[in-house]
Amino acid sequence: PMQILSVIGGVVKVEETDLKSRVGLLYPINTHNISLFINASREQDSGQYMCTVNVVDDVIRMHKNVGLINLTVLVPPATPTCQLHGSAVVGANVTLSCSSKKGKPSPKYQWQREPPTLQVFFPPAQDQDKGTLKLTNLSLEMSGVYVCRAENQAGSENCSIVLEV
Repeated sequence: PMQILSVIGGVVKVEETDLKSRVGLLYPINTHNISLFINASREQDSGQYMCTVNVVDDVIRMHKNVGLINLTVLVPPATPTCQLHGSAVVGANVTLSCSSKKGKPSPKYQWQREPPTLQVFFPPAQDQDKGTLKLTNLSLEMSGVYVCRAENQAGSENCSIVLEV
């Protein structure tokens, strides 16, 4: 553990950490609310934060003066990359893949064929965790634009690929 902020005798001291310019108390200390803010949060700010309150001449009871909270900073998916695996010829099988280099939690992937022949895909053809779409026994009518959406609680991004059978 590392200390990021302390209040002693009513004086707030922010320690020399990467949070120094982004952290502080939400309210003045005399309100007795010692809520902390973190501005411009980053993925590496995720972790367990502990608040310890020690009052001069007070009896310190084990674990009664400590508050813990776990912080998880969500990260939206980066723009994914769409790829075609296999030969797009009549009667063949191909796999479309979609992957995003960033995202917390890991993004889910949804493939869709764009209008004029709108089509949404489901398992087992589509794997939402791996980002793959298996197209079997290709026909000329399966040509079109296929869009992959990478999504998590923090946001979403798309990529697309043109399939020409």
